[in-house]
Amino acid sequence: MFLLRPITAIGARALGLLEFVGGVGYLLADTAGTVRRGLIAKRGRRMGWLSLWAQMVRVGVRSIPIVMLVLFCIGAILSLQMSPILKTYGAQSQVARIIAVATFRELGPLVSAIVLTGFAGASIAAEIGTMVVSEEVEALEAQAINPIRFLVLPRVLATAVMMVCVAVVGDLLGVAGGLFVSHAFLGLSSEQYVRLTFEAPKVRDFVTGLIKAGVFGTLISALACYLGLGVTGGAQGVGVATTRTVVLTIVALITVDLMFTGVFYYFGW
Repeated sequence: MFLLRPITAIGARALGLLEFVGGVGYLLADTAGTVRRGLIAKRGRRMGWLSLWAQMVRVGVRSIPIVMLVLFCIGAILSLQMSPILKTYGAQSQVARIIAVATFRELGPLVSAIVLTGFAGASIAAEIGTMVVSEEVEALEAQAINPIRFLVLPRVLATAVMMVCVAVVGDLLGVAGGLFVSHAFLGLSSEQYVRLTFEAPKVRDFVTGLIKAGVFGTLISALACYLGLGVTGGAQGVGVATTRTVVLTIVALITVDLMFTGVFYYFGW
């Protein structure tokens, strides 16, 4: 009995994790099917383009200033932190190369996704959770309106598309932060920094970052919608779902990023 309880608890956690992953997978599959049907369906059952545009503005455009600020500061911090070590080896100018590759491949997509999780993911979960609690989702189903098409699809597409755009902006600001510090405090000329920045990263570095960004955006919105649709318990349940969305999404982003990095490393990308 002493060993049975922890084994049972571990098994229950494992089954809960599998159920959660399977639920998110089913939601994404339904969303993908809704995209296909929404493009060819008759009027009244097509995808809500106005809703999609509104979500793109809300999720992407409004998050750009904070992403710019965060990535600019990270680029500046990296420049300051790496400069003393590189100076020891007489390679202080290589800070531009390191920041460029690190930002395009890793920091731009990941940091932008984490910022977007707090900015948009929690908001999506709270909004859909409130609709579930107030029985608005049931009202949609009573009117033969598919909640996946009406609620989930615009948010998933908007977050996936705008995550790529925001990551590009984050890449540029990360490089700009390193440029500012290197020119103002480290004595590197702007021309030299820009030249090294264009020489260091390859096309695949930029492309792999964009692939990560698209997957991250889909993951953020899918988890937020899934947890929002599963809200129970009134206002307290909305708060719990919002908190779980932020925590689980950040853990999922880092885990998926590790998987991507391992795959890219294996194939030499």
